[in-house]
Parts: sequence; C-alpha cells; structure tokens
Amino acid sequence: MSRPALLGLLLALALAVAGCGGGGGDGSAQLWVTRDRGQTVLLRTTVPAGETAMQALDRAVELETRYGGRFVQSIDGVAGSLAARRDWFWFLNGVEADRSAAEVRLADGDVEWWDFRTWAGRMREPAVVGAFPQPFVGGDRPAIVVGAGETARKLARIVHGRVAATAPPGANVLRIVPGPGFTARLRKGGGVVFTLGAADAPRLAADPSLARFRFEGLP
Repeated sequence: MSRPALLGLLLALALAVAGCGGGGGDGSAQLWVTRDRGQTVLLRTTVPAGETAMQALDRAVELETRYGGRFVQSIDGVAGSLAARRDWFWFLNGVEADRSAAEVRLADGDVEWWDFRTWAGRMREPAVVGAFPQPFVGGDRPAIVVGAGETARKLARIVHGRVAATAPPGANVLRIVPGPGFTARLRKGGGVVFTLGAADAPRLAADPSLARFRFEGLP
C-alpha cells in the first residue's frame, strides 16, 4: 500500500473511532429521571447533544441494562420487576419512545425523560404534557395553536408556531377548549395534540414550567 493510501486509511479509521460512542453534536439536552408518573423527581441534569439517549443516561446514573444493552433494567439501584409490574419507561420530548434508547441520538433542546412506574392496568402512555413546550419546538413539524385571543398568540410564541383555525396533517397541535385541564395524545397521521382548557391557558402562557414532570393536568 502506498504511503498516501495508508495515511488516508488511518485518517478514515480515526474518524470512525471518533464517531463511535456518541458526542459530536452541538448544544445540550435535558435528562430527567422520575418515579410514579412524574410525582417524584430523582434527577434533572444537562447532557451533551449528539450522544445516544442510553449513553447520556449512562453518564449520569448507575445503570444496568438487559438484552445486549438495549433496554434499561435499573437506574441507581431501582430495578424493574415483572412480579411487581413496575418498570422504567422513557419519553423523548414528551412522546413515549418506540425504540431502544441506544438507537436514538439526542438533538439540541431535546428532553430525555425516564419514569419508573407500575404498568398494571395501563401499559402505555403514548404522550404526556410534562416536557412542554416540547415536542413543539426544535422539530421539523409545524406547531399550530387552535384558539383565539392574546393567550393563544402568547402560547404560539412559546411553541414557536402560529395561531390558526385548523392544523395541516402532521402538525403538532395545541388546541384550546372550554373548561380546565391539560392532556396529550398522538395525532393520527403523525404529530401530537395537546388539549388545553381555556381556564388553564392563561396560567400556562404565563409560566410554561407549570406542566413540568406531569403526565396530564396542571397543579
């Protein structure tokens, strides 16, 4: 092998090694660890963007995994149990993950959230409100606030979106309806729908952190 070819091969190998193991992304993401549907906050910290969600978790906690490192068994000694029907579930930007955390790389502004809870009676939580204003900001889906008035306009600024009477397919939607409450669900065809009661809308517009760590509702 010629010297230029050898140097090129060595450079390629060095770049490949540097690319393994995460990192390399700009910015940072949030890592949250909670119990019992967000009722108890165990950890809230910042991790580098560019790492996989599993790498970010591993750098912040004592971690045990299973199935070849693809799934979490325990965090800081708190372990899932088939007999007790309790386990670790994770969300990316408030949407329940549909794949291993080892397969997902964090982007700037992402919220990686692990919650230890019972799955008896209710296994899935497809979307939750507690990472608001995620998943509206930072993604590639348009953010639409369906409502009217100054509160709707303020919420549109918070989610980096616009106020409209209807939302196009695939958009993330924050819909203001009469009454109280704050819930999230997946939208057919892609995206999420957050339904926010008009009685609670001014409070959320004034302080988006009110929703933090909650699966639904505001305090």
